[in-house]
Amino acid sequence: MADSEPTKLPTPASCTADFCLIPLGTPTASVSKEVAEVQRLLKKSGVKYSMHSAGTTLEGSWDQCMHIIGQCHSMLHARGVVRIQSDIRVGSRTDKKQSIEDKVTAVEKLLAADKQDVEDEDAGEITYKR
Repeated sequence: MADSEPTKLPTPASCTADFCLIPLGTPTASVSKEVAEVQRLLKKSGVKYSMHSAGTTLEGSWDQCMHIIGQCHSMLHARGVVRIQSDIRVGSRTDKKQSIEDKVTAVEKLLAADKQDVEDEDAGEITYKR
């Protein structure tokens, strides 16, 4: 690809996008109804997603993830929310495929190894595995 033509660069084939929609000017401080509406839309979209306490992580193509986040904005606007801010973090990589679950599993394995190190020390076996 030629750097001299950035408008012809494709977007990444796959990514994870973590986003948090923040409806502003709602009648109450609670936004659980809006979050539920977003989750319903995501379920219908067919995209892989995982809700957590501070947002939702999507897994798909760059264009697909950005399109769905835009649809979430449009849906809430159509329901009377006049202003929405979104925090979005997007990651992509080309060296390997890595799912949302793969990322969590990698950290859990490290934590399990830490726990095993402590158990070995408690048993009088001081063994460093790294």
